[in-house]
Amino acid sequence: MRRAAVNTTPPNPLVQRRRLRTELRRARSGVNLTQEQVARAMDWSLSKIIRIEMGAVAISTNDLRALLQLYSVHDLERTDELIELARASRQSSWWSKYRADISPQFLQFIEYEEGASFLRTYEPLLIPGLLQTEEYADALIRKLADPGTSASLIQTRMDIRLTRQHLLEQESPLTSIFILDEAAIQRLVGERNIAPDQIQRLIMLANRPNVTIEVVPFSAGLHMGMLESFVILEFPEPEDSDVLFMETSRDMILSHDEAGEITGYLEVFEELRGISLGTDGTLALLANLAKQMA
Repeated sequence: MRRAAVNTTPPNPLVQRRRLRTELRRARSGVNLTQEQVARAMDWSLSKIIRIEMGAVAISTNDLRALLQLYSVHDLERTDELIELARASRQSSWWSKYRADISPQFLQFIEYEEGASFLRTYEPLLIPGLLQTEEYADALIRKLADPGTSASLIQTRMDIRLTRQHLLEQESPLTSIFILDEAAIQRLVGERNIAPDQIQRLIMLANRPNVTIEVVPFSAGLHMGMLESFVILEFPEPEDSDVLFMETSRDMILSHDEAGEITGYLEVFEELRGISLGTDGTLALLANLAKQMA
């Protein structure tokens, strides 16, 4: 089975939209206008300006020029800079061709993941997608697919998962911390011959400077993370709030407005790190598993 090519595209449109929204918020504040006042002046719905300032939608260059006039941004160099950001925010990305094959929530998650600078992942049951070998991912995707899922859709899901892994392997890789319950690395997925390569991949990735992997051992007993997996994405711009992602068997939940909720999950994440084996203990556990499987 082929591995998807490593992606070398420039920063994704979400990054450009987030940078643009930051500048537009500053410009609006600079002329002391509320979102309601802007909506009335532009003859827009309030939801439109809110979504633009959230970075949830791209703004057309014509709308942007009119908005900058309202905000008294007349410097041509500054205007051109913001226009270029708007154009870049509307460009297609590698995941655009999969828009019809995956849910809008997961598509948005991929956008956020691509734009993040720091990732925290906790997984109690399975190896996270970014860490999976091709064989592990194939066995898992086929097993969890709904009956009747076409071979082409299964392959699409494989391509997406493997392409996402470039985040850990690119020239300026994503900094990430993965906390796994011991159940995730002990669970048999697919044929038994899949496990040794998966353990070796975890060891290889754990030795990279941008990747931290820690295991919460069975001996930790009951703990706060047993009931659900979650991902917290952090972004390079200080104005950009963190994003929380949770996935159930049927639903995907993205939250970037509930600061209190995200803070709670950050606290749980640190508690899990506190009861984990740490980096050295985790590598020792993985090395021992690899030795047993040899």
